[in-house]
Amino acid sequence: MDTSHLTWKEIEHKEVYRSRIFSVRDTKSRSPGGEVREFTIIDAPDWVIVAPLITTAAGEDAFVMVNQWRHGSGSLSMEFPGGVLEPGETPEEGALRELSEETAMKAGTIVHLGTMGPNPAIMSNHTHFFCAYDLMPLPSQKLDDDEYVDSVIINAGEVARNMGKPPYIHALTAAALALFITQAPRSMAF
Repeated sequence: MDTSHLTWKEIEHKEVYRSRIFSVRDTKSRSPGGEVREFTIIDAPDWVIVAPLITTAAGEDAFVMVNQWRHGSGSLSMEFPGGVLEPGETPEEGALRELSEETAMKAGTIVHLGTMGPNPAIMSNHTHFFCAYDLMPLPSQKLDDDEYVDSVIINAGEVARNMGKPPYIHALTAAALALFITQAPRSMAF
């Protein structure tokens, strides 16, 4: 399929802001029709999100999730573990690291579910989604010095029913759940 009538070509760009977690650049691009327009783009490292599934002592499917404060929303958010990839780290390595750091769990099996742009209209990075099985406990969480995170186990049906309602407000967790439901190698009833 020819998509040349949709493709813009970048002419130049200039970084206008840098912080420890992202930078902002203004870019000038030429439209397929020849017009030049300016856009603002946020550059950030790639992220990973892991949907860790366990079977409870009662035989129910449950997710290991994290509850933490989110400064953007000014509220607590119940999420799947995840975070920023470190330089040189593969998405799978980052997923395993974030899972162990935030939940004190190690995955025996990890499966890539997909990769998406968190907001491709203005962001250049990607989020890599995984599911994790065969979880084994580790001695303790290894949180960053600015992380305050509770690791909790929640029935998978409860997570699915409450997605989009506080505290299940993180859109990337919703995307991970959707990918889990449609792509995970293990089927389950919600």
